[in-house]
Amino acid sequence: MMGGDSSQAFLRDAFEAFYRSHPVELPDRFTRREFAFLMFGGKGMLRHLGFERREQFQDFLEERAPQHAYYSSAYYQAPSAPKMQDKKWMGAELIFDLDSDHLPGAEKMTYVESLAVVKREFQKLVEEFLLGDLGFSEKYVSLYFSGGRGYHCHVKDPTILDLDSSERRELVDYITARDLQDSLIFHERVTARRSYGTQEFASGTSLQMPSPQEAGWKGRISRGIIEIVEEITRSDSPMEKLKEYGVKEKDAERLVQELSEERVRRIRGGMLDQSKAIRKFFLNSALRKTAVSLSAGETDEPVTCDVKRLIRLPGSLHGKTGLRVVPIAIDALERFDPLRDAVVLPDTPVRIQIPSELSVRMKDESFTFSPGEHEVPLFLAAFFLGRKQATLQEPNP
Repeated sequence: MMGGDSSQAFLRDAFEAFYRSHPVELPDRFTRREFAFLMFGGKGMLRHLGFERREQFQDFLEERAPQHAYYSSAYYQAPSAPKMQDKKWMGAELIFDLDSDHLPGAEKMTYVESLAVVKREFQKLVEEFLLGDLGFSEKYVSLYFSGGRGYHCHVKDPTILDLDSSERRELVDYITARDLQDSLIFHERVTARRSYGTQEFASGTSLQMPSPQEAGWKGRISRGIIEIVEEITRSDSPMEKLKEYGVKEKDAERLVQELSEERVRRIRGGMLDQSKAIRKFFLNSALRKTAVSLSAGETDEPVTCDVKRLIRLPGSLHGKTGLRVVPIAIDALERFDPLRDAVVLPDTPVRIQIPSELSVRMKDESFTFSPGEHEVPLFLAAFFLGRKQATLQEPNP
């Protein structure tokens, strides 16, 4: 069996062969971008690099075959200056980076399952918030599979390029519903009155929910609440469904008792009772269901607010999977499958040693391997070797 160094050398050779036959298309205004790389077997990041010509960049890729390739979301007057203050910042794209590794419960998911969940979150971000509420034009929104565990969105609208970190944080706060108060969503409505002599007093109130068709967070919260009600009432085990929303058993028991048929009917009709338990549960759950929650780790907040961020280079290979960082058309996101559409290495047979059972689905084919020596296609070997789930098998003497 060959060691890790041999596996790294093998991957480097595979990457070099790929780059020699698949030139990487550089981003717009590439001469104003900083580039950075991590090398196979190297220590630390090689950064503060700039390229004046496409041929110069392609030669670098073919000769050095980096394990990971990055470029700056920012534009600089002098991108290769060794000190950040000397680069002279000119503006930056707005970047969103969703990583399945940070999803709640990710540790219980397989790689395939986590990719499916993070794609749903990414669709929500793009369709509901960036194109929807914030109104960015599709021509300024570029989508990419990261090559690893998630997705990147680059917003290149000229109106946002010169926003500073605090201004970008305001967009993040809106998308995450940070500090959203229920008083901004609901308003009290008198449902019953009582008379004392000549005066009339309110004796019953409910919270009026916005119309589900209303724009922005008001309609989104109402739609979320109604969806949650339907999930709970249709469930064979309402208690278990509530627990899925993070409700403790004692609180779940109280909620099930308080969610009478009459209360459910009123909620469907747009009236949320003043029961504190119901009010708190539905607002918090609707927020978690509909927001892109940075606090839950579904997207990386520093990436979005950082005006000098390095992000993976589209067209490059991811050193831990062998998958390519590929662009995705907005109308193709729903049907995009990273383990089919980002698999670009050939199917040349490679012998590897697998220490424990492995299963994965790639290129629309399911693979399952028991511990031991196996001959697998190169794209699968790169995936297992990059993730350190296998080692390269030494050829027989």
